[in-house]
Amino acid sequence: MKNRIALLAVALILLYAAFVQWIWGWPAILAAWAEVGVPSVLLALVLLVGTYFVRAHRIADYFPRETAGRFLWLFRVTQIHNMLNIMLPFRTGETSFPLLMRSEFGVPLAHGTSALLVLRLLDLHALLAAAGIGLVAGAGYGLWAWLLWLAFLLSPIVVLPFRDPVLALARRKLPQRLEKFVEEVDDGIPRNLAAFVRAWALTVLNWGVKVLVLAWVLALMGVEPIAACFGGALGGELSSVLPVHAPAGVGTYPAGIAAGAAVFGVDRGAGAAAVLAKASINAHLLMIVSALAGTAVSLALPILAGAGRRPQDRQRQGD
Repeated sequence: MKNRIALLAVALILLYAAFVQWIWGWPAILAAWAEVGVPSVLLALVLLVGTYFVRAHRIADYFPRETAGRFLWLFRVTQIHNMLNIMLPFRTGETSFPLLMRSEFGVPLAHGTSALLVLRLLDLHALLAAAGIGLVAGAGYGLWAWLLWLAFLLSPIVVLPFRDPVLALARRKLPQRLEKFVEEVDDGIPRNLAAFVRAWALTVLNWGVKVLVLAWVLALMGVEPIAACFGGALGGELSSVLPVHAPAGVGTYPAGIAAGAAVFGVDRGAGAAAVLAKASINAHLLMIVSALAGTAVSLALPILAGAGRRPQDRQRQGD
């Protein structure tokens, strides 16, 4: 089954490459990178790979006892999970996280699943908050717009002290079929306020950097106005978390960028559609390359640090 999924992903990527060549031609697509410049491309890659370290640190802070002293191995595990998420269709890669955390760090399957659910809710909130900068830009950077944005950004911290009554209300008001969802959210939220604030802050940092980089790259490639660049970043990333996500985001990620940019008021002048299409494809390629680079780094670092074996294997050898 895994081999079939891998072959399907490769086939879709090759089909996508052929489609791009037929419609625009790869020389025209890659020429946009030459216009952006090597330093800017490298900076964007470094920043995007840096967000993977932030994600790994968030998991380490979420499970401090289980992952203590094993950050490099945890970084490898999170990158494997990330690649599976990217390559497998319909969000099936998400199931790898609790399984990997159980096999590598002894985290109970139910708790790993609950923690992932809460982290994904935080991801969605932070993504919307980061993209909201585009709405603030579209509103002329008015004080009222910034205040609304700040209120939304801080809402998880404001709501957390009322966690118990809110969850109790949810149990009473929501349909019974959603009771398990509420229980998983309850189990996945850290009991300690400081731990939750750290998870929230790391999530905001991760998505803030990622959305800013994507918006910056789209702007460098000619997408206008700046609000549309943030909308494109939001649309692309939202497409990757929806159930219709295709393997490697082939087709769905660029379409998400185009849709998000349109909602945020992209320029519809002559030639703007072609600029947006090429920029969307290049932004998608940047995300794939950054994921591959992050995975390569995660595989190399434990070996360079002499920590290439699994923690369990090293413990057995010590016994």
